Formats: sequence, structure tokens, C-alpha cells
Amino acid sequence: MDVAVDAHALGSEGFRRRYGVRLAYVAGSMYRGISSPDMVVRMGEAGLLAFLGTGGLASARLTRAVDDVCQRLGGRGVFGLNLLAAPSRPVDEEAVVDLCLARDISAVETSAFVTVTPPMVRYRLQGVREGRDGEVVAPRRIMAKVSRPEVARLFLGPPPEPIVRQLRETGRITEDEARLARRVTMADSITVEADSGGHTDQRSALTLLPDILRLRDETQSQVPSGRRVSIGAAGGLGTPESVAAVFLIGADYVLTGSVNQCTVEAGTSELVKEMLQGVGTADTAMAPAGDMFQEGAKVQVVGRGTLFAPRGRKLYELYHQHASWEELVRSDPRVARQIEERYFGRGFEEVWQETRAYYGARYPEEVERAERQPRRKLALVFRRYFSLSSRWAQEGKESQRVNFQIQCGPALGAWNRCVRGTALEPWRSRHVDQVADVLMGGAADLLSATVGRYASRTSPLPATVPAGSSTGRQS
Repeated sequence: MDVAVDAHALGSEGFRRRYGVRLAYVAGSMYRGISSPDMVVRMGEAGLLAFLGTGGLASARLTRAVDDVCQRLGGRGVFGLNLLAAPSRPVDEEAVVDLCLARDISAVETSAFVTVTPPMVRYRLQGVREGRDGEVVAPRRIMAKVSRPEVARLFLGPPPEPIVRQLRETGRITEDEARLARRVTMADSITVEADSGGHTDQRSALTLLPDILRLRDETQSQVPSGRRVSIGAAGGLGTPESVAAVFLIGADYVLTGSVNQCTVEAGTSELVKEMLQGVGTADTAMAPAGDMFQEGAKVQVVGRGTLFAPRGRKLYELYHQHASWEELVRSDPRVARQIEERYFGRGFEEVWQETRAYYGARYPEEVERAERQPRRKLALVFRRYFSLSSRWAQEGKESQRVNFQIQCGPALGAWNRCVRGTALEPWRSRHVDQVADVLMGGAADLLSATVGRYASRTSPLPATVPAGSSTGRQS
């Protein structure tokens, strides 16, 4: 029996309508602007959604990037910005929200949040109004990236009342916006992040996605299907087979990351793209996260061709073993010398002066604390290695290749094998919208063949079908 599944019908019609896109497919944000203006514009012109990477970008550079995208798209396509959690520096969240509101950016992708914050609520509620049919209209959409059910639950509910009250009392939202807040979910869409590049809990999509789909259905059982929060899948999506699998489970949309880093439009160096083109599924490693170094958070990075991962782990171990740089030098001068020569290429004190200048211009209180607390000074200098390793990679600094930090998941290795021997094998032939069409078109073909094969069998179907098994799920 022939069964035709169209790529444009995969996922949720409600999701496509909500964001005004032709496919239930998103190119997610990547740190330091790797999801660049070129990437966002290319996707927008193709009728697809992409999010501009904001983490690690200075305010002036980010503003220029947003203005560049707005000018080039000229309203012909949709795009959004990443809102990255900054628990120790909420002013950074405020700055991104201020920019989004000033430029009328209608969608943000939140990343690394474990709780709801005031800047996020302010973005969500500004402009909320009651429509003609009595339904609440929220013009600003949030796509929340989560990897835990308890965090997903926060985004399935309304904004926390104490935060709403605080924003109203300080004049950040209006009385009407505060009144309507209880009728608005924090997010329009929730991306379930499995084994991905960068920050990841390395969870399995096969267990996490169904769990959060059921959580959504339980908490929104009385909500019409077209207004329910959309649930998407991310992490490990590098082949048509993996995309087809999560749609079969019930995903309303898919979000990709690692596969887009090895495209013409990615905002990183040609040297990194050459390295990424040769990555396999087993060529990634876990390393400490520079932005959450003291907390022990981890990121997934390329392990092949670079020593960043073991060197990053070594710095984390030394930070926990020593109270100061001076103590480290006394206890193990050989290791201290290796760090200066091989990691930084200069002395500890010189790196501290660079670090001091950076924080002094942005967060002077950090410098004051570090000069009072030697261990904090040690942490800030070690964190400098993580910042430099990302910069060296983006700039393609050949002399520092061994120290490159390239955040990436195994999905890219699967994609590299998938396109081997085709026109898309060389990265210079890969464009971000073409990757989307290949993955979605291939997934549709696979599902057509699979559904047709099972439909042609004469054995009776089971009496019940698990919830979420439709390839054209509406939400």
C-alpha cells in the first residue's frame, strides 16, 4: 500500500501557524554568534525559523547583529534571539530583553534556565491583551529549551505571581498585563533537549521526550489542541532516521544545532569547519563549562584533534585541589609551568591582568572579590582559558588548534556519514536551509515507506495505539 507523508505535514500544524513557517523545523541558537546573522537570514528567506546566538557577545556587537538581520530580512521572514540564563549576572538577561523589546523581536529561545526569572516574565507579558473572542493574545513568544520534567513544568504554567506583582509594582508591566498573566503559559513551545552539543545532561530522547509530552497533555488536558504548548525535540538529530523517530514519538517540531555549525553560514572559522567535516559519532567528549566553571556544569565538545577537553578537566581538578595560584606553584611547579606555557602561552600574572581588565569594565565587583579571595582569582583566570579557547577556534588561530573549544554533539558525526559521497559532503556545499530540507524530506520518505509497509500487513492492529504516535500531531 502506498502512503505519502509530506515533509510540510510533519509535526504540528499549530506550531507552523504560530511561527509562520513552512516546516516544523528550527535552527537553534549557538554560543558567541555561531548561529550568525547569515544563518538567521538564510533560514528566514527560506520560510524557516532560526535563533541568533547571543551568549558571549558584547552588547554593541549583538545590537549590530540584530539590526543587520532586521535590515536584510526586511520583514520577509521570522527570526528570534537566544535568551541565555545568567543567574550570577541578571543584568545580562535584562540587556537582551531590553534589546528584544526595543527592536520588537517577537520570539526568544531560552537556554540553561532552571527557574523562571523577572526579565523573562517581562518579555512574555509586555503587550499581552484580550482578543475579540475573549482569548488572551500574547504577541511575544518563548521557546524554552529544557532537559528536565520539573523545569518543563515551570514553562507549562503561568508566570509566577510574586514576579508578576514585582514587575507591576515597579512599573515594568501594566495593570492589565498583570491581570491577564494567570491566563498565559510561560512558553508557547518547549524544546526537549537530549544528547546535544554544549550544555547537556546527555539524556535519551527516547525516554525524555515521551515523558514531557505526557506531562504537557496531563497539565493541559482541558486546553484545545490548537492552543496547547508545542513540544519539540533537540539533540542527536543528524539524520532523516532520527528526525523521523522523534516525529513518530509525537514531537511537534524538531530543533537542530550541531549539524548547522558545519555550514557556510555558521559564524566560525574555516579551520573549525574543516575539522567538523571529519567528525564521527564517537569523536566528542565532555568538559567543564567555562560559564559555570565553579558550579561544575559540563559541555559536550569535539574531542578529535584538540586537547581542550582533558586540559579543561585538569584545570577544574586543580581549582578544587588548591586555594590559590601561589599554592599550586609551591606544590607542583612543573604543572604550573605547563599551564602557563601550553594552555595560555604566557604567565599567570599577565593572564590575570587581562582578566582583571575585562571584568573591571563590566563587573567591577568580581575584581574586588577576586582580589580579596585568592581562590576566586584562580577560578577567574582558569575561566579565561575557556573563553580564549572558544575565541581561538572562531578566529581559526592555527597556532592554538590544540586548544580549540568546539561545542558539538554526536549528531554531526551521524550527518557526516549520512551525506558521505553526496554533493553535501564538503562543508562549502552545505547551506543551513538545505540541511533542513534534506532532514525533513528524508524523514517524510522514511515514514511513507514505514507506514506503507505496516499498513499492507494483514494482521489486525492492536486495540489501542499509544498517545503521541501520529506523524501529524496537532498542538
